[in-house]
Amino acid sequence: MGAQNGKDLLIKVDMAADGQFTTLAGLRATRVSFNAETIDVTSLESQGGWRELLSGAGVKSVSISGSGVFRDSATDERARQLFFDGEAPGFQVVIPDFGIVEGPFQVTAIEYGGSHNGEATYELSLASAGSLTFTAI
Repeated sequence: MGAQNGKDLLIKVDMAADGQFTTLAGLRATRVSFNAETIDVTSLESQGGWRELLSGAGVKSVSISGSGVFRDSATDERARQLFFDGEAPGFQVVIPDFGIVEGPFQVTAIEYGGSHNGEATYELSLASAGSLTFTAI
């Protein structure tokens, strides 16, 4: 895999719970983090004193964060309303030359900022809220 264009990493939200995804507009930077907790099963019998982990156990999660500028009132309003309602609708994360991660996410934080001589900005954080699927590209 060669170098990828960062603008091709997209976060999309199901706007009307109809399975149609729309890109969150105005994002300038995005970050996706895949996480898996471990379960330590090391005992006195562990060979050489090395730690042992229980295979296939532990909680898996995905965290997403992004920052950008206001560009589209419909997706801006949808993200804001999801936060205040505590909903966890379907999202898609398109990772270029890797795949698409899809499933429910909850908006866990929205931050707004701006400076006297600059544009208004926002930062958004999402946390996986259920089972996710992965489709390779």
